[in-house]
Amino acid sequence: MSSNIKVQRICQHCSKEFTARTTVTRFCSHTCARKAYKKREKVAKTAKSDSETLTTYTKPLEVVKSKEFLTVREVAALLNCSVRTAYYTIKSGTLNSVNLGQRITRVKRSDIDKLFEQKTVSSPLSESKIIDSKEGYTLAEVQSRFGISEKGLHSLIERNNIPKRKQGKFVFVPKVLIDNLLN
Repeated sequence: MSSNIKVQRICQHCSKEFTARTTVTRFCSHTCARKAYKKREKVAKTAKSDSETLTTYTKPLEVVKSKEFLTVREVAALLNCSVRTAYYTIKSGTLNSVNLGQRITRVKRSDIDKLFEQKTVSSPLSESKIIDSKEGYTLAEVQSRFGISEKGLHSLIERNNIPKRKQGKFVFVPKVLIDNLLN
């Protein structure tokens, strides 16, 4: 069955005007039809990939919220920070954790909840400010005066929460606290 209909149309792909022989023709040529099909398929695949990515991001958060003990990677996802930041908060003592073995660090979910509930109370030691060399020692002075290694001094400062203050290229620690600890 042939048709004598000739309708002026605009191609939906290349936007050129053409003469169509049917009322449902959308493209000027087979090439434009193939290109439009490829474009539709690409958009569909991209939309599917985007939805899968979104489920991949949201699914772990739902699983993490229901777990009692979390890995460091899950803690980072829950806090919306990097894994290094999560390790730093654990190392600094802000977040309690348990190391069950090499590369097996677990954090209790309730500890993360407590992290946001607790109010920050500053200790009187951290409020004492070291102004100059009269009130504090540099780290090199402490090492030479008490005969302690650099690593030993740093671990001592970290263990006892001794405040430090960087002034230029020197790091000062309070004389009173260091003398009480090392004498």
